[in-house]
Amino acid sequence: MAEREWFEKDFYKVLGVSETASDKDITRAYRKLAKELHPDTNPGSEERFKEVTAAYDVIGDAEKRKEYDEVRRMGPMPGGPGGYGGASFGDFGDIGDILGGLFGRSGRQTRSRRGDDLETTLTLNFRDAIFGVTTTVSLPSSDNCANCRGTGASPGTSMVACATCQGRGVLADDQGPFGISRTCPTCHGRGGRLERPCGACGGSGRQASSRKVQVRLPAGVEDGQRIRVKGKGGSGLQGGPAGDLYVDVRVGPDARFARRGRHVTTSTTISVTDALLGTTVSVPTLDDPVTLKVSPGTQPGTTLRVKGRGVPAQGKHPTGDLLVTVAVHIPNELSDEQRSLVEQLANSFRSKDSK
Repeated sequence: MAEREWFEKDFYKVLGVSETASDKDITRAYRKLAKELHPDTNPGSEERFKEVTAAYDVIGDAEKRKEYDEVRRMGPMPGGPGGYGGASFGDFGDIGDILGGLFGRSGRQTRSRRGDDLETTLTLNFRDAIFGVTTTVSLPSSDNCANCRGTGASPGTSMVACATCQGRGVLADDQGPFGISRTCPTCHGRGGRLERPCGACGGSGRQASSRKVQVRLPAGVEDGQRIRVKGKGGSGLQGGPAGDLYVDVRVGPDARFARRGRHVTTSTTISVTDALLGTTVSVPTLDDPVTLKVSPGTQPGTTLRVKGRGVPAQGKHPTGDLLVTVAVHIPNELSDEQRSLVEQLANSFRSKDSK
């Protein structure tokens, strides 16, 4: 998001937090809203979801939040909605140029720019989401043109200084006590024109490519969660810092297991007689199987707990457990012998209840 929009966007209001909210409060508010507004579970909320995500991208980052607060503390632009002295934002370069002019920096010095934030989606299997995984994602990228080495000029030629701005890339406007810089309309901030543009890149100095980024996803990552990888986004321009990479996680279903917070859930089925008399059962886990004791008289739907077989401990979050729900199989048909035995058992229960 362009910094000039920071004057118009109240990201604190978007997330429903105060300007003095702690980092934890901001993260908590974002996660709650992201869960409520995620398009997969709440169709039609795409725009609101994007707005919330954009807000968190700024004030959820300590460095960006500091810059955002500083920009907003400057207050509304003098000269009305159009900007300084009535000029619109379009008359100027990035807001960084305006702020640079306010503090006496030249336009040439302030044209460095942070790289774009990038987004990608990564689908994990259930086990990798539980235990965490390090993987790689492929991202579109651009490198310096091999033909012109990033200059944009055809080899053997150079850039001719712009006559309008004398090669500075900006023009100074006299605004009373402030020295305001705006992008040169002739060279669009480049400081000159190419004598002959490079034929390989068309004068841009960049060529499309792809790159692989290693991403570490923590144990217990959830479906729909967004992971920020700092400094792995688009490359900065003119020496500016790289942007960030945001990875939207999708977790595929598992035929045997599901998730309840930090706990992993599954089920096991026993017979009627085993429910009455008790038994032991072998239950699969995400590691090795475990043997559980089923007490006599166990009721259908009873949950057995296996300590420490859920999501591994992560930061302040303790290790989860494996929760095993017991189902009781009721046969659809009985042989004559089985029916006779069941009737004897039923009569025995009736006699006991009548006493």
